[in-house]
Amino acid sequence: MKQVLLSAAVFALTATAFAQKKIAEVARFATETIDFGKIKQNAPQKGTFVVTNISNEPLIIEQANPTCGCTISDYTKEPIAPGKTGVINATYNAAAIGHFEKHLTVKFAGVAEMKSITFVGDVIAADQFDKDKADEPAKAVAPVKEKDAPADVAVPVKSKSAVKTKSAATMKKVPAKSATKVAVKN
Repeated sequence: MKQVLLSAAVFALTATAFAQKKIAEVARFATETIDFGKIKQNAPQKGTFVVTNISNEPLIIEQANPTCGCTISDYTKEPIAPGKTGVINATYNAAAIGHFEKHLTVKFAGVAEMKSITFVGDVIAADQFDKDKADEPAKAVAPVKEKDAPADVAVPVKSKSAVKTKSAATMKKVPAKSATKVAVKN
């Protein structure tokens, strides 16, 4: 009887020692689904899934396998330090017209379960895609803020006139470092 109890205790300790973690304990995805929206046929689209290591140990992505031949995947091969992020890139070839939903299965070292991540979208024939884009109204371009302007770009300049337009007359090409307060005399 003592031998049976001892064997049961050893088994329980061994099972606990070799218990594998769950994905929710080691990794968090910024998103599990990427929606490409409408994409042009034969124009491959790349999506990037960001994964954060939420454990106290380095996280290793062992595999990130697509479920079909229309997708190519690549992922962070080095261990991901605790609190840091890694990526899983998926490139879809967009050859077939129509709606698609594709999956990648992700396996982490030391984790028994696998995670499925997804990307979706609609492939539109190239000529129809180009026509749809041409029919869209032109999008307004937001003015560049002075503090965000890269070197030597046109930035809006405050004018003393009552006109509230951003015409070429109110723009001045200045180096980014001196783009703080520039006045133009009218």
